[in-house]
Amino acid sequence: MLVCAYLLGSIPSGLWLGRYVYHKDIRTLGSGNIGTTNTFRVLGKKAGLIVLFMDMFKGTLAAALPYFFGSFSHPYYSPILIGLAAVVGHGFSIFDHFHGGKAVATSAGMVLAYNPLFFLLCWLVFGSLVYFTRMVSVASTLGMVIIFGLSFFFHDPLLSSVAFILMCFIIYMHRDNFKRIRNGTENKVPFGFGYHKNSSK
Repeated sequence: MLVCAYLLGSIPSGLWLGRYVYHKDIRTLGSGNIGTTNTFRVLGKKAGLIVLFMDMFKGTLAAALPYFFGSFSHPYYSPILIGLAAVVGHGFSIFDHFHGGKAVATSAGMVLAYNPLFFLLCWLVFGSLVYFTRMVSVASTLGMVIIFGLSFFFHDPLLSSVAFILMCFIIYMHRDNFKRIRNGTENKVPFGFGYHKNSSK
């Protein structure tokens, strides 16, 4: 199940969609990342939504493997633990020379399979931060810190442990974004708090 989950997570949705449908290598465009945000930026809204869905779905499918194999009741075969292999696969894809995306969407898909209520809470936090900061990188990293704290309200030690692992992993994967934020060159989404005011100047 771990191998299957890793291979599912390794599917480079943005890279393959850009290469075979749009005939563009998104690794050489925008931020160079193959994830959802750069796909939106480089290939457009339709492609971005497709990659968002695919990256989330592979996390959900990977985390659902214990249900398919009838072993979800065993603590070592917990969906959220198996799903972690998909997160690693997304970040270090065997199909892209062990490069990859930043695993936010895949992590969300994994959480959806494990705890739908917590998933909705995560998206509420993420969506609010995107709106007010207009930076997906800030929403992803600060959001994970908040989500880690909120996980304790679910009284699920495994969930909190995985949330901590994801927080560290996602912050590490965004290390280049922190440099751009300090330099004032980080990309912002074309909507959210203060967008119309700034765009009218």
